[in-house]
Amino acid sequence: MSQHHSRLVHWLTCLLAVAVIAVVPGTSAAAALPPAIDGQPMPSLAPMLEHVTPAVVNISTKTRVAVNNPYFNDPVFRQFFGLPDTPQERTEQSLGSGVIVDAARGYVLTNNHVVGGADDITVTLQDGRNFKAKLIGTDPDTDVAVVQIPAQNLQALPLADSSKLRVGDYVVAVGDPFGLGQTVTSGIVSALGRSGLRNSGYQNFIQTDASINPGNSGGALVNLRGELVGINTMILSPSGGNVGIGFAIPSAITSEVMAQLVAHGKVQRGSLGVQTQAITPRIAQLLKLQDSNGVVVTGVGAGSAAERAGLQPGDVLTTLNGKPLHSVQELRNAEGLLPLGSTVQLDVLRDGHSTEVSVTLSPEKLASVDGGQLDARLSGVRFSDLSDDQRAQGLSGVAISGVQPGSRAAAAGLDTGVLIGVGNLRITSVAMLRGLAKVHLRQLVLVVADDDGGGHYVVIN
Repeated sequence: MSQHHSRLVHWLTCLLAVAVIAVVPGTSAAAALPPAIDGQPMPSLAPMLEHVTPAVVNISTKTRVAVNNPYFNDPVFRQFFGLPDTPQERTEQSLGSGVIVDAARGYVLTNNHVVGGADDITVTLQDGRNFKAKLIGTDPDTDVAVVQIPAQNLQALPLADSSKLRVGDYVVAVGDPFGLGQTVTSGIVSALGRSGLRNSGYQNFIQTDASINPGNSGGALVNLRGELVGINTMILSPSGGNVGIGFAIPSAITSEVMAQLVAHGKVQRGSLGVQTQAITPRIAQLLKLQDSNGVVVTGVGAGSAAERAGLQPGDVLTTLNGKPLHSVQELRNAEGLLPLGSTVQLDVLRDGHSTEVSVTLSPEKLASVDGGQLDARLSGVRFSDLSDDQRAQGLSGVAISGVQPGSRAAAAGLDTGVLIGVGNLRITSVAMLRGLAKVHLRQLVLVVADDDGGGHYVVIN
């Protein structure tokens, strides 16, 4: 990258010199820029993009959604007007992008939110060919999906090691924003390891200022060698358009998720089996810690990997695989993004003494919890993790498996269904819900999924 940077600086310096000459009195106004300077060709991304753009595809989907019309639901109304008894439906269409990563088998990487729940998926190649795609698998927690097309003569993108990215590296985004057709934008890596954003469970995003807009989702983020470093997935914007803050899922994550989706049709995640909490200055004082680094263990699951490794409530986890552990989200990311069976090394501080503990991620078990254990206002509500079948349907959140009649939650209008958020925070597991229970809210605002893919608020005072 340093050679690219030096050459780019040289080219830009020469371009500036040409621009200055062009405005000097007496110079010809019709003079054109030369095709080369000092024997070097003018800087251009075109040669690299000739190999990249054929691997980036347009994805269009159709989803049939039931229409809830009280008149059509009335059998007397249907009989009077001679309407059929078949449920009323409407078809929703959406557009996104994808990246061919295996030319021989026709595998295309994209976002879960582009294809999840779709009844019909069509992939359009740069050369104009259209193919009906088969959904191989989706993972709502990372927003990654894999589809397959029965096509020949495909061109795939090689995957780069996204862990070697640095802030300031040049990157190029390729996708289909607003359905305009294939579009290329460029920028730099603005930040790495972004988390705490909306609509995703496991987060370790690349942030870039390369323009990303609606329709770019699932498209490619590549380096200057034309290698895939990330899958574009979301933006932060007050207007809905690009303001230079876009996010991509690193290739290190997408490659691992894709391998599991191809092998199993789903992602098999591991778990340490611990509940943890961020260390505040007050907690640091109570535990007699010198600083607030790390996370404190507040609970250890019976029979869990953490229990077998000897972890106890009150232990402070300071590093994970040799890297400082700054937040509960970082630990959660490690659990969700490392392959099942991985062994992690934890530095544990207990009673003022530090020791290293090895913990092997064991299969994640479906957890459930009585809402009364989280907050008194949720007494009588039962929450549980979603089953594999529910996740395969594109659902993401926590199942509300029971609401006791007469409880405060029932009086507020809460019913069985899927909880997708608390306040403005996305929920994808009971473990996350337990963590939020430690945040005391004046009002408990639950976001419950609707049948049409939206959500509604339930406020429990």
